[in-house]
Amino acid sequence: MVLGFAALIAVGTIALMMPFSTESGKPTDLLPALFTATSAVCVTGLIVLDTPVHFSAAGEVIILVLIQLGGLGIMTVASLLSLVMFRRFGLRMRLTAQAETKALGLGEVRRTVFRVIGLSLLFELVVAALLTARLIAGYELGLGRAIYEGVFHAVSAFNNAGFALRSDNMMSFATDPFFLLPICLAVIAGGLGFPVWVEIFRHLRVSRRWTMHAKVTLLATALLLGVGAVGITAAEWTNPGTLGPMPWPGKLVAGFSSGVMPRTAGFNILDVAAFHPGTLLLQDILMFIGGGSAGTAGGIKVTTFALLAYVILAEIRGEPTVHVMGRQLPGAVQRQALTIVLLGVACVMLTVLILLVITPFGLDQVLFEAVSAFATVGLSTGITAQLPPFGQVLLVLLMFIGRLGPITLASALALRERGRRYELPEERPIVG
Repeated sequence: MVLGFAALIAVGTIALMMPFSTESGKPTDLLPALFTATSAVCVTGLIVLDTPVHFSAAGEVIILVLIQLGGLGIMTVASLLSLVMFRRFGLRMRLTAQAETKALGLGEVRRTVFRVIGLSLLFELVVAALLTARLIAGYELGLGRAIYEGVFHAVSAFNNAGFALRSDNMMSFATDPFFLLPICLAVIAGGLGFPVWVEIFRHLRVSRRWTMHAKVTLLATALLLGVGAVGITAAEWTNPGTLGPMPWPGKLVAGFSSGVMPRTAGFNILDVAAFHPGTLLLQDILMFIGGGSAGTAGGIKVTTFALLAYVILAEIRGEPTVHVMGRQLPGAVQRQALTIVLLGVACVMLTVLILLVITPFGLDQVLFEAVSAFATVGLSTGITAQLPPFGQVLLVLLMFIGRLGPITLASALALRERGRRYELPEERPIVG
């Protein structure tokens, strides 16, 4: 998987360096092309070049293809890995002969891949149609241009990429609910993940049959969306640089949409550079948590965050085991969640430390940029293009690690789990 995504980034970089990919007809330098290709494949949205100004229609289509392939690749591979882990651990518990194979049949792989592609295209098609209609009716765009922008933004939204065909990203649509709400729905749908949608479609009327994963993902997503929307709207309500000048209906639309975007979508609805420091910190937290597993969103994932919250709650209550949604949480899963979170914090903090040393920017800006890259969000305070080349290379590596790291690490930890034939004597160190 890692080599496959690296190869796709390499091909995308070469394509974006070609003269036909730019409006000026001049080749793009290696580092900006690499940064853009990585941001597209890792469905991040951070940019060092103004997409609609620098790139030609051919360049924009290349970016769109990279976004689509990157999003589909993440959903497909993550879904297959989830299926492998379910097959291994589920059948082991049943003690059937089939458990010894621990492999997926070719037909099962094919069905999973086709379902992921079909689900993605369905959501993208519906959102593209809604956006196209709005661009024609509300902004008087021609049919061809409206379809082009509608498809581009639908694909970018569902894949949580954050690329847009306007220099101000989505700021010109900040108070338009007919444009932003379909975008938000696509962002949320892509961020939930394929396994959750499968369960919703299968057991729509019988939610008690949903697995712990689906329940935790939906509950945590709803709570974090509420916290983000209410928190950002309240904090920025009177800010003259963001929501302050808008009428109250527009404030509600822009505030809600800005609360959805840290789910790792990365569309700029408001001027992020004008946010209060408290709002930036809230967005840092929401971005780092991210979206659902086996979806297009990044971050450590809402399930990881929610499971650790249950672990803390059980420890506070003094309970010997952790119970989640009527099920006991295995100790191995708790260790895996803790490992992913701490390694994610280490990657972000190391990047922040280096950027603080090599750039003149403050902690708020640098932390926001690093978290946005690791969580593959794409929101920025506007410093991305001003970073030195080494700083941009760091963000490229962080985007790649943030996109593939949690998936590969979680799968490796789960599939490498093995029993131990002995235990050492127990001893309790002083904690706290």
